Amino acid sequence: MSQNLNKYEVIIYWSNDDETFIAEVPELPGCMADGKTYNEAIDNVQVIMAEWIETAIALGRPIPNPKGKLMYA
Repeated sequence: MSQNLNKYEVIIYWSNDDETFIAEVPELPGCMADGKTYNEAIDNVQVIMAEWIETAIALGRPIPNPKGKLMYA
């Protein structure tokens, strides 16, 4: 499953309030991480994604298949 982590869309933005980069994974509800740098946010969200999926498996919850680029209106 770890190879599929790179297939989920990750949205990264700067938070002025937190003074950090935020990385969110829209397809995995509540899955997000932060970092002092862009790359740190990416590294951190990779760990959180793996933990999100591991927890879902342990709880018997479905894991969404990566859909690629999402469309927002």
